[in-house]
Amino acid sequence: MEGAQEDPAECSSSVPRFAEVLPPEESGAAPKKLCGYLSKFGGKGPIRGWKSRWFFYDEKKCHLYYSRTAQDANPLDSIDLSTAVFDCKADAEEGTFEIKTANRIITLKAATKQVMLYWLQQLQMKRWEFYNSPPAPPAAPDAALAGNGPALRLELEQEEAEPDDFLGPVRTPPGLVGVAAALQPVPTMPLALQNISLKHLGTEIQNTMSNIRGNRQAQGTGHGPLGEDPPLSSEPQRAEQPLPSDPSTPGKDPADSPKPTPKSSLTANLIQKAKRQNNTFPFFADGLTRSRTAQEKVLALEQQVLMLTKELKSQKELVRILHKALEAAQQEKRATSAYLASAGEKDRLELVRHKVRQIAELGRQLEALEQERDSLVQTASLREQQVQELQQHVQLLMDKNQAKQQVICKLSEKVTQDFTHPPTQPPVLPGAADRDLLSQQEKMEQLKDDMEAYRTQNRFLNSEIHQVTKIWRRVAEKERALLMKCAYLQAKNCQVESKYLAGLRRLQEAVGGEATECSELLRQLIQEALQWEAGEASADGVELSPIREYDEYGFLTVPNYEMEDLKLLAKIQALEVHSHHLLAHEAVERPLRERWAALSDLAPSVELKQLLRAGVPREHRPRVWRWLVHLRVQHLQSPGRYQELLSQGQVREHPAARQIELDLHRTFPSNKHFTCPTSNFPDKLRRVLLAFSWQNPTIGYCQGLNRLAAIALLVLEEEESAFWCLVAIVETIMPADYYSKTLTSSQVDQRVLQDLLLEKLPRLMAHLGQHRVDLSFITFNWFLVVFADSLISNILLRVWDAFLYEGTKVVFRYALAIFKYNEEEILRLQDGLEIYQYLRFFTKTICNSQKLMNIAFNDMNPFPMKQLRQLRTAHRERLEAELHELERLKAEYLETRNSQDPAVPEGCTSEDEGEGGP
Repeated sequence: MEGAQEDPAECSSSVPRFAEVLPPEESGAAPKKLCGYLSKFGGKGPIRGWKSRWFFYDEKKCHLYYSRTAQDANPLDSIDLSTAVFDCKADAEEGTFEIKTANRIITLKAATKQVMLYWLQQLQMKRWEFYNSPPAPPAAPDAALAGNGPALRLELEQEEAEPDDFLGPVRTPPGLVGVAAALQPVPTMPLALQNISLKHLGTEIQNTMSNIRGNRQAQGTGHGPLGEDPPLSSEPQRAEQPLPSDPSTPGKDPADSPKPTPKSSLTANLIQKAKRQNNTFPFFADGLTRSRTAQEKVLALEQQVLMLTKELKSQKELVRILHKALEAAQQEKRATSAYLASAGEKDRLELVRHKVRQIAELGRQLEALEQERDSLVQTASLREQQVQELQQHVQLLMDKNQAKQQVICKLSEKVTQDFTHPPTQPPVLPGAADRDLLSQQEKMEQLKDDMEAYRTQNRFLNSEIHQVTKIWRRVAEKERALLMKCAYLQAKNCQVESKYLAGLRRLQEAVGGEATECSELLRQLIQEALQWEAGEASADGVELSPIREYDEYGFLTVPNYEMEDLKLLAKIQALEVHSHHLLAHEAVERPLRERWAALSDLAPSVELKQLLRAGVPREHRPRVWRWLVHLRVQHLQSPGRYQELLSQGQVREHPAARQIELDLHRTFPSNKHFTCPTSNFPDKLRRVLLAFSWQNPTIGYCQGLNRLAAIALLVLEEEESAFWCLVAIVETIMPADYYSKTLTSSQVDQRVLQDLLLEKLPRLMAHLGQHRVDLSFITFNWFLVVFADSLISNILLRVWDAFLYEGTKVVFRYALAIFKYNEEEILRLQDGLEIYQYLRFFTKTICNSQKLMNIAFNDMNPFPMKQLRQLRTAHRERLEAELHELERLKAEYLETRNSQDPAVPEGCTSEDEGEGGP
């Protein structure tokens, strides 16, 4: 496409730098169509080679169509340029370039190098315009949806300034491209048949019949009055917008040009015929032929006659080939009919033998022809050798003659100089050095030409790579924006569905157990909502990340509770979790993954602390946990220690083995790894717990250790790593006596939590105190198993990420954050029993891990470790004093009991007397 010439510094960055620069007189012209004659390499067998084709570009589809001539009504085929790349090779034949698509490679050849570069630049620009023409992706979702995540915006990068080493603008080759090229004669081929496309034979026949029909119509209407134009034919078959005539072609305006006065009716017929044929070309304007002078029209018509004569010869050759194929098919048909018509087997056998004899005869003839061909090839090779020898001989003679001419010239010059100026030195005759100098100069010129060709190729390929890279980036950003929008829409859908389920639950609570039509309808709607799956409901089956039955660590996404109300709550919670995950994927998780990927070496630091609080991505979590565990137990670890403990357990059974076996089947009943009969996780867990019971005999086994070891197994998967993780939690992270029989440290932490709740959440504690609610019934298990039974796995593992690094302070932070997260809901409850029922399951309603983390590590500040130690020390002293007082009272009771006489009350029989009876 052509446009006005502009200053490169003022051009918009979105316009490619290789846009064509036009002369001033063409700056106001309408844009030209990209069309012209090119040679296309194709075909099979003996007709394989270059074929002349008329190419024209369709802007709507970004396709490059081609036909045999510009007058053909139907194209032979097309090339999809939207996914194509272009290439030109410096060592190839001049004007040759390639168009590479996903399915094929099309090799084309232009008349000159300038035409080739013009076509390549125009095709590049057409492809770029096609990619910039589609509308931008839809806008971001509404503000209500984007409140939990970043607003969706498609911010395409600004176009970069084109480098200066790209191929410069190529001017339009006059008469070789555009509409003017259609008036030129069709490039001739060595054989008329070679230019025919046998692959698209049906299209060739249709175009031929269309041309013949147009010629007959032109001849039938050519006898009208001289000087009058016949009526124009109907619209062309391909609906294209007409173009103005090429301003670069010679000629004046139709009003200024003199009207030709034909001398005979034959000339008038030829002119009308040319007009009729020109009207079949889809890109011609109506007044194209009228802008020509009489002499130009006559020349164009003569060229048209020559072209039609050659086309007629090619069509006759095609008809002859088709006749031969038809005769062969008829002979085969007659032979087959005779074979089928024969009544007996002997006749059929005779026919088969006759065919075999014919095949043998044809085989002999083929062998003879092959021998003759071989002999001719040998003769031709001998002739070529002789020709080459003669050419070498002629070249030697020419070189000798040239050398003699040079000697004669130099001698003549020397004689002239001797007459004018006597020689002072003896003459030096030219020798082989002069000839070597000439050959070196020729080689240098050839190398310069090759360097220029490679430089041109390099510049074009640089521009092609740059443009394809920009197109790929733009497409990738559009695809990413569409995926983001899909995620936000799916998150909104999950939110709407969860609100629908919550509304159903509230309606069910309002209706109660009344046997009415309304309650029955609610039960039916709830049942349908629980059984409905988003994947089945989608019409097109497109899902970005559907809700799975199990999460990445095997936990049920929607727990299978027996009570219908709890099932509804579980489904609401799963939808909310999925919604928050989708909203936070791009804004939170992707940057977090990039930060973890950039963190190569693990070392204690503030940055690592912040990353662990934000959560470790799944692919990095096993490596990070192993490092954290090793940091805790490196003074306890020794090679082969775990296998030694297992061997010790095989020698004799530990007293806690029976309790361990009972608790194995109670470990995470909602996790498929511990409930599946074929899973090996229960066996791994048994060995880890038995090894720990031998590692720490003072504790042996305590209820809750099975869940701690199970979490470690799910993440680390290796038995030994899970064993040392359990050792790190029990012996280095948690205070002493946390898992002893008295659970002293566990009780101390419950009292410390009460003090912290009074300090951080005074309204909530006043409300719970008013209804006499003891939180230790709920929170004791939180601290014992580090929330393993309370939080969903997505949030639980983030708690453990920070817990393994920072210690028990993280457990207090998250315990306070859980109550803060649900404070308003608890304050709405006004009955003690109702509060207890809510506290049993309220941790499962926490869906937003990002919000919970912000509360734990920001809203709960300040949270000094010094304060935590002081509270633990004070409460431990009080608890130990209470335990001592209980021990004293117990001892006094036993002493009093033993000092009393064990007399038998009257009417009762002692055991001794009972044994003495009959």
